[in-house]
Amino acid sequence: MSAEIPSEECQMRQSESLDVLRQARERFSQKEIADLIGKDAKTIRRWEKGEIACPAMLEAALRGILQSHQPLPANDARFRVIDLFAGVGGIRLGFEAHGGRCVFTSEWNDFSKKTYLANHGDDHEFIGDIVPVEAADVPDHDVLLAGFPCQPFSIAGVSKKNSLGRPHGFECTTQGTLFFDVARIIEAKQPAAFLLENVKNLVSHDGGNTFRVIVQTLRDELGYDVHTKVIDGQHFTPQHRERIIIVGFKRKTGFSWDDLQLPSPGPRLGSILHKTDGSEPLLPWDGDRYFDYEKNVVQPKFTLTPKLWEYLQKYAEKHKAAGNGFGFGKVTAESVTRTLSARYYKDGSEILVDQGSKKRPRRLTPRECARLMGFPDTFKIPVSDTQAYRQFGNSVVMPVMQEVARIMTPHVEAILEQNESGVVQEPLFG
Repeated sequence: MSAEIPSEECQMRQSESLDVLRQARERFSQKEIADLIGKDAKTIRRWEKGEIACPAMLEAALRGILQSHQPLPANDARFRVIDLFAGVGGIRLGFEAHGGRCVFTSEWNDFSKKTYLANHGDDHEFIGDIVPVEAADVPDHDVLLAGFPCQPFSIAGVSKKNSLGRPHGFECTTQGTLFFDVARIIEAKQPAAFLLENVKNLVSHDGGNTFRVIVQTLRDELGYDVHTKVIDGQHFTPQHRERIIIVGFKRKTGFSWDDLQLPSPGPRLGSILHKTDGSEPLLPWDGDRYFDYEKNVVQPKFTLTPKLWEYLQKYAEKHKAAGNGFGFGKVTAESVTRTLSARYYKDGSEILVDQGSKKRPRRLTPRECARLMGFPDTFKIPVSDTQAYRQFGNSVVMPVMQEVARIMTPHVEAILEQNESGVVQEPLFG
């Protein structure tokens, strides 16, 4: 029986894949490409020589490699950043897109560290817990990045200075919280700028006292020009996710949130869902873990079991009858979802994808969760589904970080230029 002759369209796509492979080879060796897409160098060589056809569906993966994050060489970096409470590196990615180079990372969770290293490499010091680290041992840097956890702040029994209206030492109010570790590093290293990220509720926590202490510490104690804003991730990805962003500069620079470009309306869920029409990009690093490329369907393990679906429906009915709004969140391709949480692995109830009346809904796959957070398809997921759900649920909407980095970068560079020229900074507050 003769071999099947590829269709004209398939031949065209194979040719396009080969063209993109040649572009990739201008930047990467055969072995580097092989490692990135999960093949061996011999296969890459045979594709290049035309001994076997370059798979048509590989084009998207190859284009992803060309567009993927590559750490800037030290000589090309515009500024240095450190990445504290780093998670899987979403804040870092946003700043690297505008010329930042990471020189130090801290993340205590071993599973997050595995994902971080799989995507960012280990070309600099990576530590676990930041708490025991002396601030003097942290490398010099220009921008401090931290998605620090929110812990309760004790503001009772501060010193007599409080009653006199004078600033008091930040150790009095923040010692025992992880924000203290951010503050002590800023105090010791005096970076040109910082970006801190947290949940929106930080603003109202403890009647607003927690947020007041944080801003007072950064502004009055550490002497930074501080700007805060709640930004909703739905401008960039189809997810309602509000987060407080706190940025500060060592000098007054004219920074303004008005420079943000927030697309409206934002994208809808269909833009991140696996495509079942044959156009889903082949991601060799995922394999068939999430998507069946032969049948063009999401793997059935992500569809809710009959027992879980029955439970969620009864749970929702019970709370509806009681006048509560609790229940599952069913979504379609036209939806903007609820906030993805770190508990998504438990039942997926906040975001359930409608699969029609004849089929039970399904969870998002970890790859779809990565897309929902704005991570590129080149971002590797080397951990279990449970850990991946936790990591993306705890992460940032990366394009939000990238946009904030865009408007911060000119002001960071202005401060660095002033430092080099010997411009003396007048105290911002005093």
